[in-house]
Amino acid sequence: MVFTTDKLDCKDTMFTDYLFAITDDVGIFQHSIYGIPDLSKGYTTDDNSRALILAVMLFERFKKRKYLKLIYKYLAFMIYAQNDNGKFKNFMNFNREFIEEEGSEDCFGRCLWALGRTISSLAIPENIKRSCWHMVNKALEHWPKLNSPRAKAYSIVGLSYFTEKSDVIPLIVHLSTSLVEQYKQFKDGDWHWFENYMTYGNAFFPWSLFKAYQILGTDVLLEIARESMDFLASFTLRKDYFKPIGCNGWLIKGKEPATYDEQPIEACETLLSCLEYYEITKDKKCLENAEKCFHWYQGQNSKKVLLLDEVTGACYDGINENGLNLNQGSESLVSYGIAFMELSNYVEIKSII
Repeated sequence: MVFTTDKLDCKDTMFTDYLFAITDDVGIFQHSIYGIPDLSKGYTTDDNSRALILAVMLFERFKKRKYLKLIYKYLAFMIYAQNDNGKFKNFMNFNREFIEEEGSEDCFGRCLWALGRTISSLAIPENIKRSCWHMVNKALEHWPKLNSPRAKAYSIVGLSYFTEKSDVIPLIVHLSTSLVEQYKQFKDGDWHWFENYMTYGNAFFPWSLFKAYQILGTDVLLEIARESMDFLASFTLRKDYFKPIGCNGWLIKGKEPATYDEQPIEACETLLSCLEYYEITKDKKCLENAEKCFHWYQGQNSKKVLLLDEVTGACYDGINENGLNLNQGSESLVSYGIAFMELSNYVEIKSII
């Protein structure tokens, strides 16, 4: 059962109140000290690009100008962050000064994901989309040169949103073929992964290949996407709850995964990959796994703790050995918001706050 706008409207402020609280006239702040933005840590393009995706989803659903204003704000930040050569700076201090000349390739890929998602939206005014295309065209030459496998995965997802552009399909072929070759290089016995370790953003690998398969129809893309997603699920999707691989040590081939810290972004990205898996296979288990990822925020997790602040609607920064990480940064909030908005297109979400 899909949520209607009316059903969501009564609770859309539960997490968006904090979205506005952690956003100023420049963009969304990176970190918080408990529930208050930490101005000393400034902003990142990473966070503003992900916040742009959430703002687009909110405007699509509710058509409220306050969300359109967020889109303007986050996009303006990204335009300011883009260098003349098309790449992006990432870290900005509170004085509105970028503290690096160029961000990582992963930052570059996340920006393209956000721009692609914005361009694909039927709700977004055309002149905003022209701004996105301006950034995309400046960045286009860098796609074939990416080395980071995650940047390739982020970029495939971003490119999947504007396949009508003639030079995009060859780029998707190039990037997805590169991931396939990397997978075959590292696959070994019972190890079905793209590297000899699992760290952050793991679900983006299979998600990107699911996306590429939807466009290209190449069987090997679906085969590797399914095999790698099932492999990831064998560590993270337990019988009763989702348990992401801990960032305090990650998972090294041949060893046990780190128990903590569990981060909200992993629940969101695994949910997105599960939903793409469901779109292709119509296997209800994939949809159930997506719901399991979402319920991680709602207390169905290793510590049985609620990740949501019942007063502000914010999302805590994760689960550590002692329980909750009580800080409430933007990555956590946006991850929860994207997960909420995306899953509500498929099932009725029973809000507990």
